[in-house]
Amino acid sequence: MTAVREGLPDGRYGRSADERADRKLKIIGAVLGAALLGVIGWSGISYISGQDLSGRVIGWDAVSDHAVKVHLEVVKDTDTTGVCTLRSQAEDGSEVGRKDITVDQRSGQVDTEVTVRTTKRATNAVLVGCTASGAR
Repeated sequence: MTAVREGLPDGRYGRSADERADRKLKIIGAVLGAALLGVIGWSGISYISGQDLSGRVIGWDAVSDHAVKVHLEVVKDTDTTGVCTLRSQAEDGSEVGRKDITVDQRSGQVDTEVTVRTTKRATNAVLVGCTASGAR
């Protein structure tokens, strides 16, 4: 009884076409992956460095059925002024309050507490965004 061999002898005829194609696909995938990471990194850095003013809500408290007290922190250049917009929503997701806060203090970090008037009981307070309006 003889053994039947199903493939070509190892090393005798070089690489198969499938192995060459797999290697090319791996190289192309690595190059495209590196390019994608580069684009994501570049866009993230340009977005962050392009912001003159950034803020965040530290905390909030619904002080009544018609008001929310918000603790807002804004980081900016000392000569930059700007406007931050706060929004408050009810339990059903509808907007019940909105307020624009002018940030014109001459310090790099501004901590402030703001009261946002609402039309009914609020369940949250979020920062919509901050925009710089230029230097003083």
